[in-house]
Parts: sequence; structure tokens; C-alpha cells
Amino acid sequence: MVATLAAVLVVDTLAVAVLALLVRPWLAPLGGMLGDALGVSAPPAVAWLAFGLPALAAFLWVQLRYTRRETLDAVDAEVVGPREHPDLHARITRLAAQADVAVPAVAVAETEMANSFAVGGTRDATVVVSTGLLERLDDAQLDAVLAHELAHVKNRDATVMTLATFLPAVARGEYSLLDAVTPRGVPTSVSFLAIVAVLGGGALAAAATGAPGGSLAGAVVLTLFVVLFGGVLLGLAAAPVVYLGERLAHDREFAADRAGALAVGSPAALAGALRALDTDGEPAADARSLAVSGLCLLPHGFGGAATATHPSTADRIERLKLLNTDFEGRQRE
Repeated sequence: MVATLAAVLVVDTLAVAVLALLVRPWLAPLGGMLGDALGVSAPPAVAWLAFGLPALAAFLWVQLRYTRRETLDAVDAEVVGPREHPDLHARITRLAAQADVAVPAVAVAETEMANSFAVGGTRDATVVVSTGLLERLDDAQLDAVLAHELAHVKNRDATVMTLATFLPAVARGEYSLLDAVTPRGVPTSVSFLAIVAVLGGGALAAAATGAPGGSLAGAVVLTLFVVLFGGVLLGLAAAPVVYLGERLAHDREFAADRAGALAVGSPAALAGALRALDTDGEPAADARSLAVSGLCLLPHGFGGAATATHPSTADRIERLKLLNTDFEGRQRE
């Protein structure tokens, strides 16, 4: 988890650094005027940190919010309240209290493909289940699956995996950075024009004021380079995130299986749920996001191609059997 989060932070820092270079002609004269007005002057390193740290925090916040929104949209999941699904909400509330975690939002995807996943942070997570899963599991199995997803939330797996899926999805063209920074309901063309205006205005301001390191030609060359090669560079930079994210998803499924099974006191119930849902096999691939499959209880996602991010269901069931034997032995003692 630490390595994956570190990789995400490194790539995000590089992205913020590129952004800083793009807006440098605009920020330099603005920062100078602000410093003169306040009567202070700061070393360049301090000035860049004053810009970079808030920008990095904002970028991470945008990633969490945008990835959650796009993930829910990818599986056509709708957030539901207690009126629509009273039993499901009651189960989540009870299990969250047992796990000592904030009660997450609940979303339901109307599909026969049985699966579930958790996305978001520890205080604003969303647990998604499909109608197929709700229909096919008994009460004990459903509790075990929900406890599994809550374990991801409590252990911050959901937070790290949500962050880790963003940049690879952007590199694959599934997500858009322009969409990510555009408020919902606002056309992306407005954001594009605003960015062009800021870059162009900043370059002109730098050229007019003679700000060091800022020129119209330099801004144009850097912008064209990012536009032409940014996708390739982002793909290369995101490669460690992809690798570490897959390793994390593989390892943390075992951890969430164990934590969820022990939370409900029945490893056999979770093993039974995995056995029942794994009979779906591998469905035909469609255009839905591959990132969703990496977050799911089972690797076939909600209608996309199965991914290699998960351990085999047989291995997970075997570990749960061993855990169940140990659990029953302790109960007899």
C-alpha cells in the first residue's frame, strides 16, 4: 500500500510540476506583484512549494471525486437510500458499526452480473452491489460480501486503489484530465477555453513585463510538447502505478477476505458466496472500464473482460476453508 501510494504521489507531483511550468509565465508576474503588495519576498523554492503543495492536495482530491463518479457511471450504478433498499441499508449500517467505520453510501447497479466493489475514502466511501448479487446470495453470504467491502474501506485499500486507477485510466484514454477538472454540468469546452486563456494571457503578460524565464515562444513550445507527447509520457510514468496497483489488488483481496469473514464470524459464508458467484465465468468483453474490474470482488467486473489483478477464486476459497477450520477449532476451545 505504501509503495503504491508513493508511486501515485510521485506521478502526481510530476503532473503538478508540468502544470507549474505551463503557468509559470502567468504566475511569475502575479507572484511578484503579490510579494510587493505584502512587502515580502520568498526564495523561489519556498514560492514553488507554496503553489505545489496545495495544487498536489487539490489534484488528489479531484482524483478521488472524479474516479468515484466515473466508476459509478461505468457500471450504471445509482446511489440509493433506505427507502429504495431498506434491508441493504440496514445491513451496511450494522456491519459498519461492527467494523468501526463510517457508514458508506450505497449504490446499486441494475445488472444480472453479480459483483461488488468499494470506492472512495474512509469517510466518504461508496459500496456498490449489483442486483444479480443481491438476488443470488443468502443472508449470511451477503453479509460476508458486504463485510469484505467494508474491510477494503477500513484498511484504506479502497482509497489507494481509487487513486491508483486514475492515471492508468487516463493513459488508456478511459478518463480525461479535462473532464476531471471540469465541474459536473459545465461543458469541457469552457474549461479548455479557460486553460488556453490562462496560458496565453500568462505568456503575453510575461513577455510584456519581461519576467525572467517567461516568453510567448517558450510557453507555446512547452504546451505543444505536452499536447503531442503528454499521453506517451504519462503512460510511461504510470507503468509503476499499474504494476504496484495490480500487486496491491492481488494481496489485499486475501486480507479483505480474512477480515470480512472474521467480522461476520463465518469464513464458510464468504467461501460459499465466492463459489456461487464465480460460476459466472468470464463474460464477453465490452467497452466498460477495466479499472472497475480491478476494484471488484471478482475479476470479471460488471460486464468487462476479466483482469489478472485478482488471485484465483479457488485459492481464495481454499484459504477461507483453512481459516474456517481454525475458527471452528478456537470456538470449540
